[in-house]
Amino acid sequence: MTAIVAAAPDRAASSGRGRLVMDHKVIEKIAGQAASEVARAGGSSGGVFGIGTHPDLSARPKVDVELSGRTASIDIAITVAYPTPIRQVADQVRQHLIDRVGELTGVEVTRVDITISALHREPNPGKEALR
Repeated sequence: MTAIVAAAPDRAASSGRGRLVMDHKVIEKIAGQAASEVARAGGSSGGVFGIGTHPDLSARPKVDVELSGRTASIDIAITVAYPTPIRQVADQVRQHLIDRVGELTGVEVTRVDITISALHREPNPGKEALR
């Protein structure tokens, strides 16, 4: 799927300038990067075909984008740092995706479905020493 995005509204539109076409994969990459900009959210890394993956807050989340004209629906699977309020992190990711993808691509994000795929707990060396 591709999105055809009109010229920026603050510039004079000219039919001779052409058009901009973005593949959904470009929007997926932008959305993944935007989600990783949110504190306490990340993705998974490692493994092959999903086997052996582990939560990694520094990794980009897995994103799928469905385009329909100049609107997009985003499905994203994120890892959330533990312990944090999951709903709060999900709301922050959702709003950040809507804002950043729209700002960077000109595509309106109408829906963001979020799957929490894992919780990531930082190791606490002090507690392990007590065992």
